[in-house]
Amino acid sequence: MRSRIMYLENKETGEGRIGRISFSRTYQTVCYKGITLHRAGSGKIKGNFFNPDTLEEYWVSGCKKRGGDYHWASKVPVIIDEDVKEEYWTSIRGMKSAV
Repeated sequence: MRSRIMYLENKETGEGRIGRISFSRTYQTVCYKGITLHRAGSGKIKGNFFNPDTLEEYWVSGCKKRGGDYHWASKVPVIIDEDVKEEYWTSIRGMKSAV
């Protein structure tokens, strides 16, 4: 599976995180810390992925260089996973070292 640092927001709880996401070959499923999410179809779903076990909806998107990684419709506090913090601040945000 390919992996990338991305923004992940649980639309049910409002929790926003930045962490390493693994993608399936077809990008129809993503995995984050043991949770497998499936791409959502069109309809009344708020997120672009959902957990088939709990039916929770998630918004998954790339991180932005200027910050503001949360979904435009819901400005939530964002937690950065410890295992990606250094790479996020240096590679994505362009700082010389992590804050």
